[in-house]
Amino acid sequence: MRVRGTATELALRVVLPLPLLAVAVLTAPGAFTGGGTRRWGRARAEELRLEAQQARDAAAEAFYDLDSAQRDLRITVETITASDDSQQAARVGVDFTEFGHRIDQVSHEYIQLVDAYDLDDPQLDASTSSRARHDFGRMRDLLVQAKVDLERFGHGLGPLLEKAENQLRQVAPAVEAAKRSLLAATQALDAVRAARLDADELALSLAQLGPELRLLNEGAARHGVQPTVRRAEDVRGRADAITAQAERLPQRAAETDRRLTSLRTRAQAIATRAEKVDPILSELRRRFSAACWQDLQRVPEQAADSVRRAERTLAEAQRARDEQRWEDVGARLTETQELLARTDTAVSAAGERLRQLNEVSFDPSKEIERTRFAVRDGQRMAMAGRSVPEPRHAEPLDRAVERLDRAVAALEGGGRNPDYWLFLVEMQAVREMVGAVVEKLRHGL
Repeated sequence: MRVRGTATELALRVVLPLPLLAVAVLTAPGAFTGGGTRRWGRARAEELRLEAQQARDAAAEAFYDLDSAQRDLRITVETITASDDSQQAARVGVDFTEFGHRIDQVSHEYIQLVDAYDLDDPQLDASTSSRARHDFGRMRDLLVQAKVDLERFGHGLGPLLEKAENQLRQVAPAVEAAKRSLLAATQALDAVRAARLDADELALSLAQLGPELRLLNEGAARHGVQPTVRRAEDVRGRADAITAQAERLPQRAAETDRRLTSLRTRAQAIATRAEKVDPILSELRRRFSAACWQDLQRVPEQAADSVRRAERTLAEAQRARDEQRWEDVGARLTETQELLARTDTAVSAAGERLRQLNEVSFDPSKEIERTRFAVRDGQRMAMAGRSVPEPRHAEPLDRAVERLDRAVAALEGGGRNPDYWLFLVEMQAVREMVGAVVEKLRHGL
């Protein structure tokens, strides 16, 4: 058993014989008042209080370490959950929340423990200091273990964090690209207005992107990484479309002006050519039978009417152009173009009819030989690699030959004014019949 005492008592016990030591102890100051025992007890209590304070400080350090680790891991978890909408990422958030409940419980117990002991009180008794030292030591162990478990959980998030960081790196470029596109759209609209072109619809479309830009500026932390990236890409696409349309407006206006001028010139040219149809018809009437020109009788009248309609439509197109109703302009110009094309064909038909009739009346053998050559070519293809042609090819070719012979016979028996136009029509029909057979042979049908 360890013997304790003051320095004086220890000295007496070493120097004096036992009987004298007993006398010295009995006669020493404070021997009967217990003062030495109190001083020794007070020193021991102070020592225990200091040890309890050390245990408290160690627990406080563990508490702050745990709090720092939790805050760092919260950033990691928020990064993952904000950029990844998978079930695995959602589970990370749930697990971290459960860790948070556990840490909150331990932290609550720690705070209660700190409030339970006033270790700065110099009068704290030894028993209380001893309990405090034990309780703070146990609390430190709980805090340290919680931090170890939290770090182990964090280490398992490496792949998800890497994926999330890769996705986060997409946010800034995507948002920046969207803002550049918005700026380009704004500048394009300014250029359109400077050219005195109407761009109200495009301006409205651009204004509708304002709320989207505000959401982009609020950032991925609030709206999520993938939604932010998708929003940025959508904004960029819509802004680029506005820019493209705005840049096309001056081009569209210039192209419209060119088409208006071109169609006016074409209408005038057709009107001039239509005036020459009457002399052509007169020659046709004088030299050929009625069957050769009857279908062209109303061409001059129809051409003049078509030109007048085209000019009215062009006037409507010009008004739409002045009012910048581009869709109406396009529709009117297309209508005019189709009308003039039909009129041009009708006007050209009279001159072409006269040319063809002149050629065939002078020498019909060229047209006959041209058609017979087409028939013989079809017959050679039908016989290629066969001793007998297949009926589905032979029959239409035979009908073509019969039709050719009838047309030649009708021409030769037509007297002084044969129907040359009917002859030409029949020759064309025969060539088309043969052409259909040839097309089937080429495709193995």
